[in-house]
Amino acid sequence: MRLQKKVALVTGAAQGLGAAIAKRFAEEGATVFVADFQDGNAVVSEIVSGGGHAYYIPLDVSNELSWVSAVKDVDRIAGRLDILVNNAGINIRESIEEMQVESLDRMLAVNVKGPFLGCKHFLPMMKRGGGGSIINMSSQCGLIGHKYTTEAYTVTKGAVTLLTKTVAVRHAAANIRSNCLCPSTVDTPLIQELFKNPDRRAERLGEVPLARLCTALDVANAALFLASDEGAYLNGVALPVDGGSTAD
Repeated sequence: MRLQKKVALVTGAAQGLGAAIAKRFAEEGATVFVADFQDGNAVVSEIVSGGGHAYYIPLDVSNELSWVSAVKDVDRIAGRLDILVNNAGINIRESIEEMQVESLDRMLAVNVKGPFLGCKHFLPMMKRGGGGSIINMSSQCGLIGHKYTTEAYTVTKGAVTLLTKTVAVRHAAANIRSNCLCPSTVDTPLIQELFKNPDRRAERLGEVPLARLCTALDVANAALFLASDEGAYLNGVALPVDGGSTAD
């Protein structure tokens, strides 16, 4: 098992990509903290029923006191953290001309402030434990301007990409690696609803050389690679999980 005896915390893990990553890590032997402001006990139960180890802790990534509480919970239960996955994120789909300042503030609070606070509060624990792996969830929109994606989302994911690289160069001496994943459109129920419009489906699939959508498992497997010893020399990498969308 690639994550045997490792302890991981995944934000936004009550559903979607976060849940897929948490379950994949548990399959590889990690003890996983399912962190979310929504109840994550269903994911924990699924992991435990499969023979894994997991705990749910409530976490509002935009609230610093919530992060302080999460650190205390992890320290009390596990005494260490080896892997931090800053996955939680939102997308308010309003163009720059329409977006209310309150919507922009909310996106910045979750998508940028969240990963920033996660790094801030768990770096000391990782250093105390001899190192670790931080994986931030960026996007193909953290690498390129994307004509089908709003300006605000691209701003937040670009910030995540450079936060990742800065943490990578500043904390590598403490044996802490920092990388981010940059998925293209992921196949979710929301996207399937969007794809009931054949024109939308054609535009999104038309930009992917592999001609299929990214799946949650594609992202979870990439996260597993970055978290494991197989990715031990990867640091500061913004890894596209995009079927080649950003290759040209």
